[in-house]
Amino acid sequence: MKLSKFILITLILLSFFGCKKEEIKKVDELRFEKDAMKSVFVEIVDSIYMDRRIITPPPFPKRDFKTNIEDTTGYHAELKKFYHRRDSIKNDKTRILLGVYTDVEKISSFETEMIVEQINISAYTYDVSKETDKYKFDLKPFENNKKFNFQNASKYPHEKNWNLNDNSNVLFPVGTISVSRIQFNKTKTRGILSAGASCGGGKCGRGFLIIIENKSGKWKIAEVIHTWVS
Repeated sequence: MKLSKFILITLILLSFFGCKKEEIKKVDELRFEKDAMKSVFVEIVDSIYMDRRIITPPPFPKRDFKTNIEDTTGYHAELKKFYHRRDSIKNDKTRILLGVYTDVEKISSFETEMIVEQINISAYTYDVSKETDKYKFDLKPFENNKKFNFQNASKYPHEKNWNLNDNSNVLFPVGTISVSRIQFNKTKTRGILSAGASCGGGKCGRGFLIIIENKSGKWKIAEVIHTWVS
């Protein structure tokens, strides 16, 4: 009887410590993933962000569709004004206000299909827990970034309701950014994630698969694959 009780207690303890070990491992892996994202986040944003103030194409001269003749009256002055305005925005050193969706979730099924089509994923370990687990991305480490003013997108009305004619870079972000959980290879030296960029208003957006690589202890972008546009 005493032996049976001892065995039962031992099994309970082993189960407890086994669960505790798995919990610690999961926390450590999430911390590793967060650190990787923190290291490469600004580089990702700089590679894919959209600024609605400068993505509008230049104006075209008026055309008489009956005669197919262009009317260039005042066109060159209008074109000059367009490029002057765009260049002034590009050269403006004011920090660019971007909205960030801070819920970091799994890579979507559509983008998972794109991964299979674009690269060989046999070297990558797929973590099933990332299909359900999500975490909040912390923007505090980027508060003093010189180029971007990152703000939680939830601070503003839904981007579909933004006034796209507002060019102040104050009332509304000029665009939004979202990133997904990272899937790593077995040695955790490379990772895959998806990212999205929008100019707001539901008018334009782009999606990407991003491969990151750890070289000399620092995460950098290895490849950016354009997956969709709207």
